[in-house]
Amino acid sequence: MYDSPRSTASASHSGDFRGGTQRMMRVMVVDDEPLARDGVRARLNTHQDLSWVGEAGDGETAMQVMEKLRPDLVFMDVQMPGMSGIDVLRCIDPERRPLAILLTAYDHFAVTAFELPALDYLLKPIDDQRFREALDRARTAMRHHLSDESVERSQEWAERFTVRVGQRIVVVEASDIDWIEANDDYAGLHVGSRVYLLREPLHQLSLRLDPRRFLRVHRSTIVRIDRIAELEALSNRDCLLRLKDGTPLRASRTYVDQLRAALAGGLDVRSS
Repeated sequence: MYDSPRSTASASHSGDFRGGTQRMMRVMVVDDEPLARDGVRARLNTHQDLSWVGEAGDGETAMQVMEKLRPDLVFMDVQMPGMSGIDVLRCIDPERRPLAILLTAYDHFAVTAFELPALDYLLKPIDDQRFREALDRARTAMRHHLSDESVERSQEWAERFTVRVGQRIVVVEASDIDWIEANDDYAGLHVGSRVYLLREPLHQLSLRLDPRRFLRVHRSTIVRIDRIAELEALSNRDCLLRLKDGTPLRASRTYVDQLRAALAGGLDVRSS
């Protein structure tokens, strides 16, 4: 099942996803469950810089439709009858492969999924905040693509921060940060036993940090990946992680799969 170019054009002009002069991101949804497709589409409808262009209910159809519609971003169900979502993406030439956000009701695909340059991995039922964060990753990757900038360049990501401590301005190197916590409109930068308050919300700061080095593990917590010493599963599918200095931090279930993939060395939020 898929929407034809005629019906998708109609949807695009119906008032959904209107943006300014900036190029809108063309989004497609692939899932064998109609209700799941409707749920993603309803969430997309609240973002005016996105244009929903079509959908498919199985892998074979998805390949045909993506070839015709050439979406910028696809929400791809991992497990479907016939071809899996991962198989579909692997069959597409990397130069033509859209940005991908993977969807699944199971949590054991994470490491395999991130062998691909997937932007994010969302566990069903989808958490609204995680959905917004995944879209922010897509926007960042899209900006890199449209400006022909290499995402390998270190200057793309913040390397240092300036914070006020009394009458002094202190420079905090990103490489010295162990973890970061939300503190209202501030972010607490934990460097050893010191905490420096940066006047920037955690969500905004997360978009400026190198995703190969920092990862959000909770709505209120970002951790430097190489500071993690161990991970312990909890009964509610959250995890308790412990840093090398002994600091315990809680990882929410909505971030755990992404965390495990990152620790396995497979996480990549960059465009292919």
